[in-house]
Amino acid sequence: MNSIQNKDYLYQVALSLIPKLGPSIYKKIILHCDSAEAFFNLPRGKLERIQGIGPKLLAYRKQRTSYLTEAEKIIDAANQHEIQIHCFMEDNYPGRLKAIPDSPPILFSRGNLSLNPERTVGIVGTRKATKYGKNVTQQITEELSRFQPTIISGLAYGIDVEAHRAAIARNLPTIGVMGSDLNTIYPSIHKKIAEQMKENGGLLTEYKLGTEMSPGNFPQRNRIIAGLADALVVVEAAKKGGALITAEIAYSYNREVFAVPGNLQSKYSEGCNDLIRNMKAGIYMSSKEIVDSLSWNLNSGESLAQQVFPDTSLLDPLETKILERIFDKKEVEVNWLSHDLNLPISTLAVKLLNLEFLGFVKAFPGKKYQWLHNKQ
Repeated sequence: MNSIQNKDYLYQVALSLIPKLGPSIYKKIILHCDSAEAFFNLPRGKLERIQGIGPKLLAYRKQRTSYLTEAEKIIDAANQHEIQIHCFMEDNYPGRLKAIPDSPPILFSRGNLSLNPERTVGIVGTRKATKYGKNVTQQITEELSRFQPTIISGLAYGIDVEAHRAAIARNLPTIGVMGSDLNTIYPSIHKKIAEQMKENGGLLTEYKLGTEMSPGNFPQRNRIIAGLADALVVVEAAKKGGALITAEIAYSYNREVFAVPGNLQSKYSEGCNDLIRNMKAGIYMSSKEIVDSLSWNLNSGESLAQQVFPDTSLLDPLETKILERIFDKKEVEVNWLSHDLNLPISTLAVKLLNLEFLGFVKAFPGKKYQWLHNKQ
């Protein structure tokens, strides 16, 4: 469970409580100060040199004791309710979200879930799913089940909950990203399936316990769905709605986006057809689209214990360090790797090119690099 004995962990939660401190400024503070605690302790002059930090933000440092007290309460409440807290600088924070500028500084989860699984697929769509949409959702999970991806969706009516049900039926991990705190299941009719999801997956939110539920929370949570998904499939969507928002965000994140084509006379296929026409989504015809675009293969499902780190005698120390991070994650984005290793993109690009040339990694669209499992 979470512990307030980790002092910087406590300060990360406290820092997230400062009003109007957006995700990008939060991360700038962490990167420039090396820790959340340093923000409260460094001389004012040094902090003022960080772009985006002004007098109003610095004035909040005077309330340090208040923020730390509130952070302790949040951590204690999480422990009491069997909730995990995932801070941006901790290893249990989703790696896929670290390179995204607007990802939440703090996340809360409940269940038996991994936030850094090998493969993920987001499935979203209209709340008023048709029989066609539900059947296609079932088909998607059935075809992908041999690859054991984690299915990401939003626990909403319609396609979302159908995706979670389909994942459970095929024993696939599934994560529901919520627009409320973890004690407020919305819609309440989905409490039963939310409990079932906790056995092999679980629930995730950026909202601490006691947060008042607001309609604006739900569009906001869509960026988490988009960020966690290696590929996003929009099954059914009208011309406007949350599914299209999620698709637009996923597209901006360089995720693979697919839309299921539908009947031209169905209003719940208009959104999907528009995504395809505007070339913001590929046409989803079968799981082959996802498998090919992400270069999945069944042999890559070996456990880490079965894989052997290769001979790196031809590599310099920095290349070895980069390879170790890719070996750990199996797939990384360049921006995330640059942040994780504190390396300029220009330096990283040269090293990655050499690793690719030597056959250790492979480059993919979206500035992604994957570990080559068959490298001897």
